[in-house]
Amino acid sequence: MPRINTRQIEAFRALMLAGTTTAAAELMRVTQPAVSRLLRDLQHALDLQLFDRRGTRLVPTSEAIALYDEVQRSFVGLDRIAAVAQALGSSRIGTLRVAGLPALANGFLPRLAARFLNERPGLNLELHGLVSHLVLDWVAAGQCDVGFAAAPIEHAGVVTDKMPTVRLVAIVPAGHRLARKRLLRPKDFEGERFVAMARTTPTRFQVDGVFDAHGVQREIFIETSLSEIVCATVAAGAGVALVEPFSAHEHAVRGFAVRPFEPALQFEFAALWSPHRPVPRAAREFIEAFRAEVSAFKQRLDARGLA
Repeated sequence: MPRINTRQIEAFRALMLAGTTTAAAELMRVTQPAVSRLLRDLQHALDLQLFDRRGTRLVPTSEAIALYDEVQRSFVGLDRIAAVAQALGSSRIGTLRVAGLPALANGFLPRLAARFLNERPGLNLELHGLVSHLVLDWVAAGQCDVGFAAAPIEHAGVVTDKMPTVRLVAIVPAGHRLARKRLLRPKDFEGERFVAMARTTPTRFQVDGVFDAHGVQREIFIETSLSEIVCATVAAGAGVALVEPFSAHEHAVRGFAVRPFEPALQFEFAALWSPHRPVPRAAREFIEAFRAEVSAFKQRLDARGLA
């Protein structure tokens, strides 16, 4: 087999592309004599006449044209490998698997994902809406790269990174007597039919605690683990509730009023990932984009007096 090297092939390709040894030298950022020497050594190693000299020009032979076709295929392959490597390094290729609690997955996360993917056209996304304990299980089992779940979280199989907290808001049917008030407090809910989150959720623990502390009796007639069911029930006029603002924002168009509630009850949630697997760069960037978007969301809530 002929003994050729990469630089000789690069010189040959450069000449075929540029047309002259001077231009080829500029492409390779070497001197013109260096290009001539590389071409001479290549022809000697292959025992082929690759170029005919016509005046000051080097004209490729039929052998050179055939060889160039093969060289181009090889270089296109190398260029593709380099492009893929660059895309991997900049988190613009592959698949990112994200799981989030329904309060986020029903609007907030998809909008963020759309903007995130617009900047990374080679990246695919798997987006799953799961209740928080399933988000935790999926992350721990490696079924997703990053998850977003209600906090606090204590689990040896995940790493947690708390996100900015947001305040729970009160939601009441349009036309309800409480909709006329600008700020709602526990005493305002005395005797009201109340739609509550399930007893297994941190939100339910907080809400029950504040009403108990103020001696307020509510009529809890619906309990659910999904905040969108809370919102839909309130929108139907069946009761009142306290809910995190993500769901309130998504479902307010259904026709309920959103009001600030005091004392402030914080909705805490965190990003999760497994400590036993490398965290993809895209996942790290998605977490930071998520954090920034939550901060922007809080500013919008603050402008409405709901933060």
